[in-house]
Amino acid sequence: MNFMFLIALLKKDNSVVDIGWGMGFVVLTAFLFNSTAAFNADSRKIAILIMVTLWGLRLASYIFVRNFGKGEDYRYRQWRTDWGKNVIWRSYLQVFMLQGAILFLVSLPISMVMLNSQIVGCLDNSNELGFLNYSGIALFAVGLIIESHADWHLYWFKLKPESKGRIMKYGFWSITRHPNYFGEALLWWGIFVFAIPSGYWYISVISPVLITFLLVRVSGVALLEKKYAGNPEYQEYIKNTAAFIPWVK
Repeated sequence: MNFMFLIALLKKDNSVVDIGWGMGFVVLTAFLFNSTAAFNADSRKIAILIMVTLWGLRLASYIFVRNFGKGEDYRYRQWRTDWGKNVIWRSYLQVFMLQGAILFLVSLPISMVMLNSQIVGCLDNSNELGFLNYSGIALFAVGLIIESHADWHLYWFKLKPESKGRIMKYGFWSITRHPNYFGEALLWWGIFVFAIPSGYWYISVISPVLITFLLVRVSGVALLEKKYAGNPEYQEYIKNTAAFIPWVK
């Protein structure tokens, strides 16, 4: 995050932190894997490395493509205006260091898998993948597919001239108003389930609870719902479509 902050200073664009978010998990997971693999490079560590790398690279590349040439995101631009002469230190603390702290908490299941050399599993004591691991991988895969499809579907929808000012209501967007955020939350619940056999589920559960809360109440759903509050088409969309969990109004 310090590195991303330096890039933000040079570009005068704090929204680069969104690219650093996904890549931060990739770097952390690779570092922990490299640090512990010499002691015990079991299947669980390899699997979590692959999962996080797929997610992180996908997210970072999507945000890079989506934001390319568009300047600073409206949220960070507004904060830059509000913070005035204090923008540098407030950006550092409230954007980059805060996201770094959240990254640390959200990555707890990854850390528990990587740092626990003696797996004490709920269903087995081996270092091989067990039932809970496969269940976690399945949840992760479903979440990643939903998030990826929703993101790219929205991206191509916005590229069409006839879509300007319209609301995306197709594909996964027809069953939930925020399929990308739902997919994101679901995949982190999958990573949590994957980490249960490490024996530290009570620490790991902080991750999906926190990310779900942030997505629903703070930085995701809540912000966008407020942004479109005065849009008649969106108000009609609200009446017919679940807010977060598909089909659950």
